[in-house]
Amino acid sequence: MKITRPEVFLIARPMLDWDAIAVYLEKVGGGQWLDSHDGTSPDAQDLAEFAGKMCYRSWEPGLNPNVTKVRDDQRKYLENILAQQHGSVLEHAQFTFIFHNVTRVLTHELARHRPGTAISQESLRFVRLEEIPFWVPEWAQQDPELMAAVRHYLDEAEKMQAYLADYLRVNDLPMHDKKEKTSFMRRFAPEGLSTGLVWSANIRALRHVIESRTAPGTEEEIRLAFGRVGEIMLRECPALFSDYMVDGGHWVPSWRKV
Repeated sequence: MKITRPEVFLIARPMLDWDAIAVYLEKVGGGQWLDSHDGTSPDAQDLAEFAGKMCYRSWEPGLNPNVTKVRDDQRKYLENILAQQHGSVLEHAQFTFIFHNVTRVLTHELARHRPGTAISQESLRFVRLEEIPFWVPEWAQQDPELMAAVRHYLDEAEKMQAYLADYLRVNDLPMHDKKEKTSFMRRFAPEGLSTGLVWSANIRALRHVIESRTAPGTEEEIRLAFGRVGEIMLRECPALFSDYMVDGGHWVPSWRKV
């Protein structure tokens, strides 16, 4: 048995092609917007702003006769996007994370948030278990009697995996048959087994999942993981996540259902 702790790594973020944007704005007007962007703001925020400006042709006054003034301050512009619940423009910016040493309890819950997300998870049809990595909350680790029972159970689970691998002679099988037998063996692993996955989500989805999965009724492991996601996104896109108040670990936005 190996006790694990959930970790989250951001591995991909939006990157704009400013040359292509410049070519487009030269065709339609809007160089004033381009001139005001010097590369210091996050590309994800620039992308959300650009998409919003597209909707109203509001890169600068006069391009749309209905628009006589525009918001030049990006933070105020994006705050207005959130306040107006113009959430579609947030779907263009997507971030990709690695969730490391999270349990299948977490991944089963994450699968419920399919809109705006993508999941590629470690497959136990192919990955054969020997050790049983397992997350145990701090309060449980402080209980010696409980931990003795946990360790006994997981030791037996590891022994079962070793027995099955030996009995089924998995090492002597071709890959197709290994997959079949490994798939059978995974059925004897606990749901609390730690695993890994790549998870991508756009900003609109992230705002919803961070709030819902840090709520007090959520399991501790899941709250820890998505509290970490919230911290990462606050650094990455402060104009799109600074409306959150953190109350006892619960990330609560000023603007919901964006």
